[in-house]
Amino acid sequence: MTDDKKLDDDKKVNKSESVPASPTPKKAPTPSSKKPNTPKKNDDNEPNKPAKRLAIAAVIISLLTAGTGFYYFNQQNQILQQQLSAVSGRLKTAQQTINTQLQDTQQTAAQTANEAVNRTEVLIGQQQKSIESLQLAISDVKGRRPNDWLLAEADYLVKLAGRKLFLEHDLVTATKLMEAADQRIATLNDPSLVPLRQAMANDITELRSLPLLDKDGVALQLIALQEQVDKLPLANAILPEATEEAKKHVSSDIQDWKTNLSTSLENFAEHFITFRVRDGSAVPLLSPQQHFYLRENIKAKLETAIKATYSEQEEIYRKSLLVALEWSQTYLDQDAQSVNEFESTLDKLSKVKVDLEYPAKLETNQLIADIIRERLRREVTTIVTEESK
Repeated sequence: MTDDKKLDDDKKVNKSESVPASPTPKKAPTPSSKKPNTPKKNDDNEPNKPAKRLAIAAVIISLLTAGTGFYYFNQQNQILQQQLSAVSGRLKTAQQTINTQLQDTQQTAAQTANEAVNRTEVLIGQQQKSIESLQLAISDVKGRRPNDWLLAEADYLVKLAGRKLFLEHDLVTATKLMEAADQRIATLNDPSLVPLRQAMANDITELRSLPLLDKDGVALQLIALQEQVDKLPLANAILPEATEEAKKHVSSDIQDWKTNLSTSLENFAEHFITFRVRDGSAVPLLSPQQHFYLRENIKAKLETAIKATYSEQEEIYRKSLLVALEWSQTYLDQDAQSVNEFESTLDKLSKVKVDLEYPAKLETNQLIADIIRERLRREVTTIVTEESK
């Protein structure tokens, strides 16, 4: 469109150039000035040459521009086609990859599901067999020995009695537990358990024959003696015995007037002041600072005896009480009634036997364990036989 406009403008310009600028009046020709009419071709074509050149140049420029634009658009179209082909190839590759991964995932999921189903079926089968076995065992127990639980309870009581006897040395509780176990066996009313009841009777008789030791009572008595120590009076200083002197009498002889005078003065002075002569010096038992340590040491010996009572250490128990008794007899006032009662209680407690001899084992323990093991093996054999059928 631009080239056509340029051609039109060039034509207008050429036309404007070919029109004369201003009209001039023509002179009348004279005969003498006439010339022959000849055509002026060259003069008329000369102004049109630049316009034609411009038009040709415009056409050439428009052709070059159109060719360049066509070439440019063609190159862009080819680039876009290449990019479109590359994107299409990538999409195809991605779609193939996704399809392959989807197939692999589906295969893996199907395989996992199959394995889970197989494991579940196996577990269900095993549980079903276990349930059937338990049902058979329950039916067997209900049908043949409904009171075997009493036998198991008796076994528990016998084992608990052994722990109380050998670990805690609780003789009374062990005896009561054995009697309770014997009552459970008697409730079964099973003649095959007569040897077991005989063994239980032997153990119960042996336990009852053992001497009972009231450990708590002994400990409480020793604690009471500890609290009494601070109130006991101490002994005075030890004085040597005074020698007995014969009493002097006044003689009837006048020659002994000096002796009689001295004797009379001494007899008169005895009513006011008495002099006794002792051989040796007085020895104090303890200084005032040592009174506290004496009482605390006696308390410590009594505390050791309390601990030895519960641990059944006969030698330590006896030695502690004897040492406390010796200190009491040496440093406490033997004329005081409280001291005499304190020492009498110590002497009585020192003769108590705290170390008892228990039986090495209970005969019932092993016997009842063998009976339960035999019955359990018999029941298991019955269950296996029924399952095989």
